[in-house]
Amino acid sequence: MLIKWFGPRPRESGLVTRQEISNEVWAVMEPLMPTVTGRSRPWTDHRLAVEGMAWKYRTGAPWRDVPERFGKWNSIYKRFNRWAEDGTWENLLTEVQEQADAAGKIDWVVSIDSTIARVHQHGASLARDTGGSAESQESMVRAA
Repeated sequence: MLIKWFGPRPRESGLVTRQEISNEVWAVMEPLMPTVTGRSRPWTDHRLAVEGMAWKYRTGAPWRDVPERFGKWNSIYKRFNRWAEDGTWENLLTEVQEQADAAGKIDWVVSIDSTIARVHQHGASLARDTGGSAESQESMVRAA
């Protein structure tokens, strides 16, 4: 699903666009984005900032390498962290999951698998062969 949201998409001409977020996806995200409150300076375009965040995580690049076309890297970084702290990302995920579930696009069947290897209660402290010289191994055998 994230590939659909953030991956490159073909245009009508068949060429791949470098836009990070489609208009369809932004229509879902935009109403859930925080608004400016109080007397603070208004934010730059949320979409550009989110596209910068998507670019950063799609490429795996450091924040400082986010291209200037998305805005200042430190502003994007601060906004990302602010939204993580204030619950914006969590609210967005919840809303998208609810919409996808209502449309029947999520299968909530879960499979959990695990392995348990029981060890004797004193098994964790057993001496291990660390190699070493033959002389030291012989002396350990004699000492035992």
